Amino acid sequence: QVQLVESGGGLVQAGGSLRLSCAASGSISSIVFMGWHRQAPGKQRELVATITRGGTINLANSVKDRFTISSDNGKNTVYLQMNSLKPEDTAVYYCYAFKVDRDYWGQGTQVTVSS
Repeated sequence: QVQLVESGGGLVQAGGSLRLSCAASGSISSIVFMGWHRQAPGKQRELVATITRGGTINLANSVKDRFTISSDNGKNTVYLQMNSLKPEDTAVYYCYAFKVDRDYWGQGTQVTVSS
C-alpha cells in the first residue's frame, strides 16, 4: 500500500503562485512515477504533470509554461510549483502514484484562483 498526503492548496489571486506538496509513504520502492491530476467542477479529471524516478517530466500543454514538477527522493515528496495562476486553474488537485499493479490517489487539495 502507498499513502499520499497532499498539502499547499489554498486561495490565491490571478497571477499568483502556489506550491503543492505530496508526501508518499508505505510501499514506495516500486513506484514507477508520480504526478498530479486536477478536477474542476463539472469537468473530468485531467493530467497536469508527472515525473518518473529517473526525473523524466511530462506537463500538460495548458500548464507547460507556468507549472513545474519536481521531486525530493530523500523525502519521498513530489512538488508542483504553480506560477502565473489563472482562474481556470481552479480545481481540486490530486496527487497520484503509479505502480505496475495499481495506482494510488491522495485525498485532494483545493486550489482556488480569484480573478
